[in-house]
Amino acid sequence: MEYKDYYEILGVKKDATQDEIKKAYRKLARKYHPDVSKEADADRRFKEIGEAYEVLKDPEKRAAYDRLGANWQAGQDFQPPPDWDAGFEFSGGGFTAGDAEDYSDFFELLFGRQPGGGRGGRRSYTTFKSRGEDHRAKIYIDLEDSYQGSTREIKLQHPVLSPDGHVKTEERTLRVKIPRGIRPGQHIRLKGQGSPGIGGGPAGDLLLEVAFNPHSLYRVKGKDVYLDLPVAPYEAALGAKVKVPTPSGPVDLKIPPGSRQGQKLRLKGRGLPGKPPGDLYVVLQIALPPADSERAREIYKQMQKEMAFNPRAGLGV
Repeated sequence: MEYKDYYEILGVKKDATQDEIKKAYRKLARKYHPDVSKEADADRRFKEIGEAYEVLKDPEKRAAYDRLGANWQAGQDFQPPPDWDAGFEFSGGGFTAGDAEDYSDFFELLFGRQPGGGRGGRRSYTTFKSRGEDHRAKIYIDLEDSYQGSTREIKLQHPVLSPDGHVKTEERTLRVKIPRGIRPGQHIRLKGQGSPGIGGGPAGDLLLEVAFNPHSLYRVKGKDVYLDLPVAPYEAALGAKVKVPTPSGPVDLKIPPGSRQGQKLRLKGRGLPGKPPGDLYVVLQIALPPADSERAREIYKQMQKEMAFNPRAGLGV
């Protein structure tokens, strides 16, 4: 996917004020409007300009876009880091104007779905007294937080406009209770932590979408947890009883004789807590002893001589 330099598209500097961005957009939109422009690529340029303005006119989208860093060049192959929007507080939706088909895959990847919610613009209010907007943010927690439940301090960043028209980021810190058994993609709702209400209406809520930090041992799918367990060839062939780590403490696991590479052994109820809890799957990874001594090489040669084993027998060659 190609990176889009929205500042370059509008011909403005990265520290341009919101007013400068608006003026640049209006000038280019008049030049490339398909109804009046004689340029051969007017339609494409008009959509490109509109997409750039859609991001840079919105302080939230602009600040989030700026977080990707200044090292990217237009047209470069691009994939955002999975945690690029962690702790970034959004109050708007995704597409706020126009047709979604007018936007590129690059825009869709970044802003098609905001953390914790679906698409859609800001709310319109028909009465003077109205509830404030909900805010949304993504937070990353450790797997152990879900197993035990915890209380954590999180820092959230929210963009605001300075009096001179520049976008700056403010930070706030909240203490958040992490419920035991929460899964990736689920939400924690903090009542009254969104936008203030209008005309004395109640404040909106803050919805925190939960994701897990990468773990050195485990990976999570739904409420199930997976562990790659190295086993020796003789343990897999003859069977064994081994000690296995789990997020809730080590357990003894019986490896059946004749076990295969990639075979899954289930530890029922050892996944994420819940009603019912998930399971923990131990995935066997057969690890070869190193042939790093004369004795070890002799044993491998003896195996080669005495065992009629061809691992490629099923390939037909």
